[in-house]
Amino acid sequence: MQIYMVGGAVRDRLLGRPVNDHDWVVVGATPEQMIELGYLPVGRDFPVFLHPQTREEYALARTERKSGRGYRGFVVQTSPDVTLEEDLSRRDLTINAIASSANGAGAEAIFDPYFGARDLQDKVLRHVTDAFHDDPVRILRVARFAARFTDFSVAPETMDLMRSMVAHGEADHLVAERVWQELARGLMEEQPSRMFEVLRQCGALKVVLPEVDRLWGVPQRADYHPEIDTGVHLMMVLDMAARLQAPLGVRFACLTHDLGKGTTPQDVLPRHIGHEQRSSKLLKGLCERLRVPTDCRELADVVAREHGNIHRSGDLGAAALVRLLERCDAIRKPARLDEILLACECDARGRLHFEEAAYPQRARINAALAAVQSVATSVIAAHAASKGVTGQKVGELIHAARVEAVARWLAQPPT
Repeated sequence: MQIYMVGGAVRDRLLGRPVNDHDWVVVGATPEQMIELGYLPVGRDFPVFLHPQTREEYALARTERKSGRGYRGFVVQTSPDVTLEEDLSRRDLTINAIASSANGAGAEAIFDPYFGARDLQDKVLRHVTDAFHDDPVRILRVARFAARFTDFSVAPETMDLMRSMVAHGEADHLVAERVWQELARGLMEEQPSRMFEVLRQCGALKVVLPEVDRLWGVPQRADYHPEIDTGVHLMMVLDMAARLQAPLGVRFACLTHDLGKGTTPQDVLPRHIGHEQRSSKLLKGLCERLRVPTDCRELADVVAREHGNIHRSGDLGAAALVRLLERCDAIRKPARLDEILLACECDARGRLHFEEAAYPQRARINAALAAVQSVATSVIAAHAASKGVTGQKVGELIHAARVEAVARWLAQPPT
């Protein structure tokens, strides 16, 4: 039995990056031997075991043979006869197909049959073998790694292979859960725009996220958007979200906030009247298709519907501000309002020449919320009950008191 560290841990150590997770492959062992040594079996599709002390995953060396379409169309074979090189040959990229001995360190301890270390030095994302073609998830992974390693390029032959996979319908068989998993991880990388650039180049974006893909080439008003192209603007917004270290929900909201612009009638361009409601409708279908988590879905819906009103909130009076806060559910969920405002700031600053601009709407809306929160709703409700007022009338009294509180705040001289 021989144990090797493989994959991302070896790659990141060679790059001098922090290593957070270790992946191990075991050559020359059987499942029975692993269990006898105290390892806990956890793999459903192939033999994976948890170390009895560290709880890290140890996988038996294996080969894979294509047996059908998509991510699950594989026959997996594990045997003590499977070599380390055979196991590495099924991996996606050469930079992820490097192994080192369990106790080894330095270049002399590296087992690198597919020249991944050279590609690390040359900053190239290159597929290992033609087995790459067998799993369409690898298209998403290459795009995600492009967003992480921002100075790496995709090898021309790998891009050609991904284009071929898309053309032959492999991307049509991607499983929703895996698409969301890779999309979410890519959104959280250093430069998420690169993920979508790679997906566009190989044609996969049109298959996976057609609502996003159609935004390129759609013009916008140059006085609001000097970058003009909606797709270009979207990429600037995503990268601004990364720059501001936004959480996943905010980044997903940034990705989907302008979907409706892709369905604006040609005869009214470059104006996009009513795109917010169209964005919300398209977002619903996208989220159902990819099974997006509820928290991300709800945040993105508010941002899609209200980002224009939040941008224009400096012109709103007390009643309109309170209605905006109510539509954002900000009174009940003030923490989520912070995320809504952050997404809107990314949108405002994700424009050519506006990258360093201030976003005063954030302070204004938070101040309006503070005024609303100062209203003692329980006192109003108790007083109404003493007068025999119930139901909807109580809500109207509370709403009126909140508008009055915001009006008083607006009437105060600026400090």
